[in-house]
Amino acid sequence: MSDVRLRFAPSPTGPLHIGGVRTALYNYLFAKKMGGTFILRIEDTDQGRYVEGAEQYIMDALEWLGLEFDESPVKGGAYGPYRQSERKSLYKQYTDQLIANGKAYYAFDSAEELAEMRSRYEAQGVHSPKYDATTRTSMKNSLTLDEAKVKELVEKGDNVVVRLKLNPDEKVVFHDVVRGEVTFNTSQLDDKVLLKADGMPTYHMANIVDDHLMKISHVVRGEEWLSSTAHHVLLYRALGWEDTMPQFAHLPLILNPTGKGKLSKRAGAKFGFPVFPLSWIGATEEDSFEGFKEFGFNPKATLNFLAFLGWNPGTEQEIFNLDQLVESFSLEQIVKAGARFDIDKAKWYNQQYIIASDEKELLTSVKSQLPENHGYSDAFLTGVVELMKERVVLLPEFTTKGSYFFSPDLEYEEKPIRKKWKEPNIQHVKALFQAVEAMNDWTIEALQDTIKGYITSNELSFGNILPFVRIAVAGTMKGPDIFGMMSILGKEEVSQRLQKGLEIFDEIKNKEAS
Repeated sequence: MSDVRLRFAPSPTGPLHIGGVRTALYNYLFAKKMGGTFILRIEDTDQGRYVEGAEQYIMDALEWLGLEFDESPVKGGAYGPYRQSERKSLYKQYTDQLIANGKAYYAFDSAEELAEMRSRYEAQGVHSPKYDATTRTSMKNSLTLDEAKVKELVEKGDNVVVRLKLNPDEKVVFHDVVRGEVTFNTSQLDDKVLLKADGMPTYHMANIVDDHLMKISHVVRGEEWLSSTAHHVLLYRALGWEDTMPQFAHLPLILNPTGKGKLSKRAGAKFGFPVFPLSWIGATEEDSFEGFKEFGFNPKATLNFLAFLGWNPGTEQEIFNLDQLVESFSLEQIVKAGARFDIDKAKWYNQQYIIASDEKELLTSVKSQLPENHGYSDAFLTGVVELMKERVVLLPEFTTKGSYFFSPDLEYEEKPIRKKWKEPNIQHVKALFQAVEAMNDWTIEALQDTIKGYITSNELSFGNILPFVRIAVAGTMKGPDIFGMMSILGKEEVSQRLQKGLEIFDEIKNKEAS
């Protein structure tokens, strides 16, 4: 195992967005490509936004997708615990070190005092004032108060936070694998809170301490964290860890289907597609939604689709299994521009995986869509799968598009009946149906010979006769090979449908005449 170590570090503040899944995937691919370690760390320091069940959802989603961790809260590892809420004492140790070295300071300002500061500076024409080298001189902190007062307020414990002390007008430069050299100036930044009043660290403090102690070699995360990286670089410097700082790679945004704005739950609801891997039952209907799995996506197809949202192998190949993705992946091939979420492309991937799937694998999926005591044999269901696999895009369509296999209560397509149910077609269709019902050999070949033979020998048009066979059996002109359908359904079921079909054809024609 190499010293390459990557972590996926979600916050359990709700279900895992599909953009987070892509981040996990890229971390996994690079870790495995380099023979390294893939780690799950739960960043649950924001207890106010913690959502019950979110952590389990994250693990369930990644398990469904086949992204297995080498170290995690469940699996353990040499660098645990892997929940930040269980590492609280560590962060206090390092914030104390920063204060002792003059790299951080205590601040005691109330929410009202902070709001008053912002209002005061805005009145002076300062746009979006922040807590920094300029404003902190007028605030209540250990840089402006005497030592005795600071000690008193720290012991009292009200509104005590620890802030990172930034020097004014200092250049912060770091290399990003995706974006190249990135430069910030501390005049653009604020004195971030490192330790909150409840004793829990903020994301910034916990992130740096944990990445260092867990020996993380590469931080691969979303573009939205790029602006925070300047603070992280400064923290590495302040703690004396700059030489072991990980390499950064900030991923492009996944955009709405319109190409404008970050992919949102609202866009999914508007356009009717999932933006989360698994279904989630929230407190309200508005907070509940269907996931990729329940929508009918194959997990392997989902990963293949997500891999191409921001990465390109530089070849014409589009279908990659997970091992092939690992072999082909590199951080340098990640693009900077946002990737538009194209649900039609996702469905195309899904269709390719369904077509290439083994019938036994698809059989399991079809069974899960049927009632527990459905009564269909594996031979029957395998036949359905074989006929339908090139006609479905999403897994539930085996039973929705192929509903005529599972219920004789058909919805009959009326237009061709109204157009062609007339003499001499009527007499020939009735005679053909009788010939079919009299058959003893119920194979595809025998059905073809009987039906096509009748039409040919009577010098009839296939377009005038064959549609009635299909509509009687399936209710629709659409569907797979009609002879294959009849063979799977069996003689008894088909005979009943043919007789019912004749009744329906007459009813539709009579209704039109009246």
